[in-house]
Amino acid sequence: MKRSRLKWNKLDNTGNLFPVIAKPGMSNVYRVSVLLKEDIREELLQKALEQVLPYFDMFQSCMKKGIFWYYLESSPVPFPKVKKENTYPCLYIDPDNNKNDHLFRLSYYKNRINLEVFHAVTDGNGALSFLKEITYQYIRNAHPELKGVVKDSLAAETSLNNEDSYVQNYKKKEKKTYKTKRAVVVKGDKFIVNQLGIIHGIINLQDIKRVSKSYGVTINQYLVGVYAWAIYKSYLKQHVSKYPISIACPVNLRPYFDSDTNKNFFVMVSAVYNAMVNNASFEEVLKEISISLKEQITKENLERLFSYNVSNEMNMILRAIPLFIKKIAIAQVYNASAKANTTTLTNLGIQKVAEPYGDYIERFQAMLAMSKGQSMKCTVLSYKDTLVATFSANIIETGIQRAFFRKLTEDGIQVTIETNGAYYD
Repeated sequence: MKRSRLKWNKLDNTGNLFPVIAKPGMSNVYRVSVLLKEDIREELLQKALEQVLPYFDMFQSCMKKGIFWYYLESSPVPFPKVKKENTYPCLYIDPDNNKNDHLFRLSYYKNRINLEVFHAVTDGNGALSFLKEITYQYIRNAHPELKGVVKDSLAAETSLNNEDSYVQNYKKKEKKTYKTKRAVVVKGDKFIVNQLGIIHGIINLQDIKRVSKSYGVTINQYLVGVYAWAIYKSYLKQHVSKYPISIACPVNLRPYFDSDTNKNFFVMVSAVYNAMVNNASFEEVLKEISISLKEQITKENLERLFSYNVSNEMNMILRAIPLFIKKIAIAQVYNASAKANTTTLTNLGIQKVAEPYGDYIERFQAMLAMSKGQSMKCTVLSYKDTLVATFSANIIETGIQRAFFRKLTEDGIQVTIETNGAYYD
């Protein structure tokens, strides 16, 4: 297969942020994983990567620093090496020391394939598209009996679009400022730098659907509400707080703006619960959270949120400012806005796979690295009848996670727990 050549490529509007704020312990690297029904063979996974990567320009890149912005350029190394997992997840990929490498890692452990991506390249939806194609190719390599049953090529639904959908859908809007009101900060005894405690809750999706419907909310609203409730109950002990519980929720913009880009295309909204009374009920917390999300997740509001960011990028005066000055300003804006969220819950939705590969796949899951002011995050990913809610944390205490899963079981939802063992070291 002839390797395509990406001379250089601009980062998308959101991607410009991540090289500026990334550092050890705040890597802005996330992981998406697929678990097969058989153990992984390293040589076949390496072969699959080498067969698929040439199609995906964005993933062939390394990071370069220009006069005005960071940008992507084709890596001089054709293919990274697949490795058996032997470290904690989501470790730092240094954007300033990446001239001869890639901005992703591919590893495996037993039956699990892990794709870790520096967020400047793409978001979780773009990464899942790449991971699925690697998985399809791996399955074809591992099962010669599929030869003649399926073509040895990309799935019909896989997009190779690399447009900056922020700019393509930008409309000039009224000015907006970043939210900077302080939110509850969850504190605790910390693991060592780069060590993450991981807890997976493997949940029956039909149970979640049934319970969410009984409360009159969507699955996402229910899960965010349970998360806010867990923080209120376990961390605030159901007491009044002068600061709100604010949960950042990334929203995939592709369905709203008819995009299939492989670059980042999302915005953040914040689901807020104002703990104004002692001993509020779960229903009261859920109602406030669901209203907060409903009011913000409209096409008009989402367009307003990203158009403000794009307007700054397109400002000719700001564009002419050298990168070293931009980095200072961007970091200051980020640090001011970071205190406005307690945590993050990102829901990557229900994953579908091409046929006949579903017969070989057990489930998908994902996890996030930590960011400034957030010691814990939750990532949700569904496949067939299984929803996996994954907590990643750099603090040792697990009261919030326990309260979250306890509430699910109290509501009659079947949950199985798995961890990475960090809490038992």
